[in-house]
Amino acid sequence: MSEDLIKAEPRTEFGKGAARRIRRDAKVPAVIYGHGNDPIHVTLPGHDTMLAIKHGGANAVLNIEIEGKVQLALTKQVQADPIKGFLEHIDFVAVRKGEKVTVDVPIHVTGEAASDALVVTEQNVISLEAEATHIPEHIEVSVEGAEVGTQILASDLTLPSGSTLLTDPETLIVNVSHAPTAEEVES
Repeated sequence: MSEDLIKAEPRTEFGKGAARRIRRDAKVPAVIYGHGNDPIHVTLPGHDTMLAIKHGGANAVLNIEIEGKVQLALTKQVQADPIKGFLEHIDFVAVRKGEKVTVDVPIHVTGEAASDALVVTEQNVISLEAEATHIPEHIEVSVEGAEVGTQILASDLTLPSGSTLLTDPETLIVNVSHAPTAEEVES
């Protein structure tokens, strides 16, 4: 979780023209939803927000200060310019410390399998329920020395304490199969 405090300004102008003016000032339009409240429309400082989201990963939880009150917010959707990379808009979900949230967490495969093995990642993300302030950035799966025929299922993953697997436990995450030889590829 990012401990940075990002100061937001309430947003009163909406629409494409207003969003463009906000971006021209190196800021990012954003919305915070949740807890049965009306959506809170805010403007965030572009550079600070981008650094906090990069540091926090796909499920960054930020402290956003709005008119003197701090709101904990989980990043739900980030829209970025595909060419220039700057942030165009962010959707957040309001969360509270200790609250459980459902998130998709990326899988990172580490290690080297046996020399004749081909490692295939079948699932790049898994769904977890985790405490909002303790969301893992990724789940590591080691294939160190894995032999052909090894299959790692979702139920085999080591999850951080306090996290609950929501993906079907029988879901194939990593499959170690026979690597084709040059002769097999040519035929």
